[in-house]
Amino acid sequence: MSSAFLTDRYELTMLAASLRDGTAARPSVFELFSRRLSGGRRFGVVAGTGRLLSLLREFHFGDDELRFLRDNDVVDAEALRYLENYRFTGSIRGYREGELYFPGSPILTVEGTFADAVVLETIALSVLNHDSAVATAASRMSIAAGDRPLAEMGSRRAAEQSAVAAARAAYIAGFGATSNLEAGRRWGIPTMGTAAHSWTLLHDSEEDAFRAQVESLGVETTLLVDTYDIRTGVETAIRVAGTRLGGVRLDSGDLPIVAGEVRAHLDELGATETRITVTSDLDEYAIAALAASPVDSYGVGTSVVTGSGYPTAGMVYKLVARQDAAAGWVAVAKASADKGSKGGRKSAFRSIQDGVAVSETISVADGFEQVHATSDHPGSRALQVTLVDNGDIDASYEGASGTASAREHHLRVREELPVRALALSKSDPAIPTVFVDVA
Repeated sequence: MSSAFLTDRYELTMLAASLRDGTAARPSVFELFSRRLSGGRRFGVVAGTGRLLSLLREFHFGDDELRFLRDNDVVDAEALRYLENYRFTGSIRGYREGELYFPGSPILTVEGTFADAVVLETIALSVLNHDSAVATAASRMSIAAGDRPLAEMGSRRAAEQSAVAAARAAYIAGFGATSNLEAGRRWGIPTMGTAAHSWTLLHDSEEDAFRAQVESLGVETTLLVDTYDIRTGVETAIRVAGTRLGGVRLDSGDLPIVAGEVRAHLDELGATETRITVTSDLDEYAIAALAASPVDSYGVGTSVVTGSGYPTAGMVYKLVARQDAAAGWVAVAKASADKGSKGGRKSAFRSIQDGVAVSETISVADGFEQVHATSDHPGSRALQVTLVDNGDIDASYEGASGTASAREHHLRVREELPVRALALSKSDPAIPTVFVDVA
């Protein structure tokens, strides 16, 4: 199935015009970056790279796509001939999935002809804006949760494919499981889930519902105890399952108070090892408020799949360097007051002191003379890797293994954050972005 129509019309009309005026073949450098961090957050998390690379494999124009373009007079005959054989043959460097980013970070650098690279704008932004917004929110929730496990359960609060993507992004950023089966199948994410309130309401009594669930799933299951009276629900759960019951779930009420009462009641009944899971419209602030409560794990739905109030990361895709008519490289950039950008091809390094990140250093050059090396940046970590080399996509970043690797990378680099980055309040980015021009 082609992914080429996951795009905006103006990319193809620009391509057609560039073929007509002879600029289509100009070597160009596009950059995907964010001017600022959404919501006054202190860091961002890159997510979606593996998904983007998989979509790039399918980015071609088949008979159906070409017929639509022709029938709707979107592009001319010359452009149709070009698109008939289109495959991305350029190169892409970028931050590893799971990496942290800050304002101005060159998250993706797309190099190729203008025609090669311009058509990737929408699909790149669509994937990374959504997934990075979810991952950034999820990482904040993971930090707030500490050692307590988090499960993503927001599929019913998002479009069907967005839900699958959100589950993956949340897992990369620290969640341990998802309720979404497609995410489990596609990317090897652990899945979880037992029963909803409808299960209890289906039966003639709460005890009948609990007994049937235990008989089906075993005593290690988690019983939802707040369909009716919570105290009675806890007593019924332990009477049915015994003191070896795996867990109870709370989905309503003043959770810090209710969790304390339920913990005390479980202990009185001898179920000292029975775990308490809380759900009920949690976000990072609610999770932080439960830090002192006797809660064992969290289930998060709406907030995580919607970026906890910021459903896009605000990234943009801009031309930053190109060859001129004399084959010389020039830096280019938009110069408007509120949407300006920094032209030039860039390399990115994170400066580290005593294991703690202190700045994002971005070296800038007009063209391809810039070298991706750390020799000029002692004490720094290079942030960019090659994702696509002359059209050859690195498969190691895709699939279940790529997802697991992104998760491991995120949890590792998150340890570099300064303490001030862990606060949930709105503030400036945790570290500054410093641009250094290469002579």
